Amino acid sequence: MSFPTVGVIGAGQLARMMVPPAVDLGISLSLFAGASTESGAQVAPHVVGSLADREAVLAWASHCDVVTFEHELIPQELIVAIENSGVKVFPKAESFRYSQNKLEMRRKMQELDLPNPRWQEYRGGEVELEFPLIAKSISGGYDGRGVFLIENQQQLRDFYSSINKPLLLEERLNFDYEIAIMVARSPHGQAATWAPTLTVQRDGICTQTVTPIPDISEELAQQTVQIALAIAQGIDLVGVMAVEIFVVGDHLIINELALRPHNSGHWSIEGSVTSQFEQHLRAVLDLPLGDTSLVAPYAVMGNVIGIETQKDSNLYRPYLHLMARTPALKVHQYMKELRPGRKVGHVTLLGNDLLHLRSEVSHAVDYLSGAIDE
Repeated sequence: MSFPTVGVIGAGQLARMMVPPAVDLGISLSLFAGASTESGAQVAPHVVGSLADREAVLAWASHCDVVTFEHELIPQELIVAIENSGVKVFPKAESFRYSQNKLEMRRKMQELDLPNPRWQEYRGGEVELEFPLIAKSISGGYDGRGVFLIENQQQLRDFYSSINKPLLLEERLNFDYEIAIMVARSPHGQAATWAPTLTVQRDGICTQTVTPIPDISEELAQQTVQIALAIAQGIDLVGVMAVEIFVVGDHLIINELALRPHNSGHWSIEGSVTSQFEQHLRAVLDLPLGDTSLVAPYAVMGNVIGIETQKDSNLYRPYLHLMARTPALKVHQYMKELRPGRKVGHVTLLGNDLLHLRSEVSHAVDYLSGAIDE
């Protein structure tokens, strides 16, 4: 059997991080990129084009053994067109829509009898939920985008009039903290999960993850695993998926799904026997899945995010300080243009002293972003 080519629609940092495991496995990657300057396109073979150009996408896909995705902003009709051309696509269009359409996702979670918040579709009529509530764009939102806190009926009417699109309304939850769990599944139904992860959020953006979750009960951890496996089977997942979950007391409430490698799983590059990126390639190629065990008691990951007060765009110079201070620190640069609120890299540290790990990761993130200079 010749080594296959995996096509990836999208060329951001997630595609970039698929490159090392693909090289190790001898698998060729081919990215469909919006520009050659994108993070993944800098380090992998790619074709530059527009997703609006169906013929260009189909021509590119015809040279791939399987096509997958690194973001959700792909028209459903384009995914179906690739499938109809005879090229394997994973996740399948029917599965992928649950990460593209929040309303469809809520309906599916209800069908699977999994824990939803109270919710409704809103088209300008009666509101069944109490204010304040959360209004979400049904498609296109991520990293806090497309999510709005609505205080009263008039604010909702005004907001709905301004966008003139249906909304998903959800109850506002007073949750204790947010977690995520990565799960992988192959075409023949083999599935595997990683340890559930604590995700620390600021302004709707994940700033740090801690794996495994400190002080979570064994019962809640097992419930998280069972929810992830039930969703993976229920939507016929192929590939990796992140399930974002709110913890409310001793209850779990599903927030969102991402059917692709995900920021909450970056820790697995150094922290797991098999990273989410290698596992995604294994899954879409229907290879046996890898061991997801942790290789250290704790893995802490911190996102490097552009800030308003960025004084120095040189992200290489901080290595002199950080590598001397914390030799075990692992740095990943995405080589993206610095902009406030944009993820431009991440760092990971493994060990058994959680307080020390979190402190060192926070320091590294602040030093790289320019928030501190010592």
